[in-house]
Amino acid sequence: MLKSSKDLIALPSAPPEILESYSAADEEISQAITRAQENLLRQQKADGHWCGELIVDSTLCSDYILFMHWCGDVGAQLQRRCVRHILKRQLSDGGWNIYHGGPSEINASAKAYFALKLSGCSVDAPFMQEARANIMRRGGIPQMNTFSKLYLALLGQFPWKYLPAIPVEMVLLPSWAPFHIYKMSSWSRAMLMPLAIISHFKPTRILPGEKQLHELYPLGTEQSDLRLPRSESFWTWRNFFLRLDDVLKFLQPLRIRPLRRRALEEAERWMLERIGEGSDGLAAVFPAMLNCLIALRALGYSKTNPIYTKAEKDFAGLFIDDPEDFRIQPCLSPVWDTAINIISLAESGVSAEHPALQKAAEWLVNKEVQIRGDWAVNNSHRKASGWAFEYNNIYYPDTDDTAMVLMALRLVQPKDRRSLDEVFHRALDWQVTPWLEDMPFADHNAILDPTCSDLTARTLELLGYIGFDSGARSVRDAIRYLIDAQDHDGSWYGRWGVNYIYGTWQVLRGLRAIGQDMTQDWILRGRDWLESCQNNDGGWGETCGTYENPSTKGIGESTASQTAWAIMGICACGDLDRRSIQRGLRFLVGSQKPDGSWDEDQIIGTGFPRTFYLKYDMYRQNFPLLALATYVNYRSGLGHRPSFYRCDR
Repeated sequence: MLKSSKDLIALPSAPPEILESYSAADEEISQAITRAQENLLRQQKADGHWCGELIVDSTLCSDYILFMHWCGDVGAQLQRRCVRHILKRQLSDGGWNIYHGGPSEINASAKAYFALKLSGCSVDAPFMQEARANIMRRGGIPQMNTFSKLYLALLGQFPWKYLPAIPVEMVLLPSWAPFHIYKMSSWSRAMLMPLAIISHFKPTRILPGEKQLHELYPLGTEQSDLRLPRSESFWTWRNFFLRLDDVLKFLQPLRIRPLRRRALEEAERWMLERIGEGSDGLAAVFPAMLNCLIALRALGYSKTNPIYTKAEKDFAGLFIDDPEDFRIQPCLSPVWDTAINIISLAESGVSAEHPALQKAAEWLVNKEVQIRGDWAVNNSHRKASGWAFEYNNIYYPDTDDTAMVLMALRLVQPKDRRSLDEVFHRALDWQVTPWLEDMPFADHNAILDPTCSDLTARTLELLGYIGFDSGARSVRDAIRYLIDAQDHDGSWYGRWGVNYIYGTWQVLRGLRAIGQDMTQDWILRGRDWLESCQNNDGGWGETCGTYENPSTKGIGESTASQTAWAIMGICACGDLDRRSIQRGLRFLVGSQKPDGSWDEDQIIGTGFPRTFYLKYDMYRQNFPLLALATYVNYRSGLGHRPSFYRCDR
């Protein structure tokens, strides 16, 4: 006998019966699309673009408190707001997590505890005692990652000698050397250049005894060996780099001072060049920008120096000034959001001549990057063209944003057809140059990050829509890469979205666009995997925990975004009457809010697997619309909206 409604909710629900399939002109679908369109159009900025919030964990507010105390310049009101933000996100077990619904995580928890302690919270307060116990259960400070330990070292809470050496001389290594800074990803380079400056100066602020963190060392700081542990096997890359680190530390006191001085000057010049006009901070991303502020102070730049003032202003541009819940974003996403919204609106029937779409397309065209940034070191392509993720980040356009922008621009009827054709042709040439060179090899990408299935498939999707030769060797190599990257169960790993649902959807969509026979066994295995993890409510969900434990792939509370991805992936394989599609559509239609959006608390975006995740707030508003539109277009025989640009090769 059930004792309460809570017991009723806990019982597994039977899948709803779908008596008939939605038609292309079904009133429920049509109304849901109209509401979703109106919701997006209401949020468009006056100049034509969109920018949703990027929502992350508590670590950014914690880091900022640590930074203020390192500077000795604490804004009392800002600190109080950060403290409220941190306390609001403490879990019942005393710790802090790095994604919604996830377990307590050592770095987030230790940094939150330290930030609260620096802010004046008593270590005897119950919430601090619970936090401390949680951190110690996880091994304390020795178990934190290197970047987190470095911030502790700045405040005298971790010995510098146990941190890896970051020789600033690396900036002087030529491009022909086996290793140089342009063999790193752009994110790593932007992080490490200011860290190399910081590592040289080791600018440490000594805290009073009551602010220190001795209680978070299980064996104390003097009795512990805090070096990074080596692998049991002698011949491993980890052991090689740890031994190399030992050599660098041994040589550091013997360094040739003129060489070090020259390297510091070059590192400073490199950093200043990339935070100047055209860039909203170093790489326009929180960690690099924060490290840059620290490095500038270490180099002697005063708070009133115009260069520091600009860097500080750019950093403050990440703040969400919500009086109820102050937040800090990791970066801003206007280019990405605008491109996806154009695609969702155009595919759902908004006219290619609609003023909102034309204004958005014009805004995107004006954001084209035409300078030869860091990518040019490894790519000899003469003409620069592409798009970055953020408002202004001219040194770091990327292939993912560029593909998404081109997919958006192809759907808008331009006022100046010739001008748009020139932009499209120029950007496409830039997009495919490194892609064609590196796609078959998943080890290194000269522009940004290692090759991955979702980016590969997105570029295939773009090329398919604009009539690129599907028999070209580059396309064949890309498809071979996707075949090799497929997991044994039929799914694909998602690098930039959570996770296997994201990767599998994008691959299936890309394969359909490029003209693959979608009845091939290896492709249908991807569809079947998606269907195998549909929830009883008709939706799909997956957590960030799948990056650490792949056995949990496809398991999670249903979300609007992930349901939309799964529907589009299954639709790409044909047979729109499949029960999985119809149940998924019913989930989206039934869970839409009156304002045209969908609720979604879960984190479904990936910054760095197992380390940093983020919620794109626009995803719950644009991807469900795109999924509904995709179904209607496939059902009506349209497929995808025709392109206003066609490739001539």
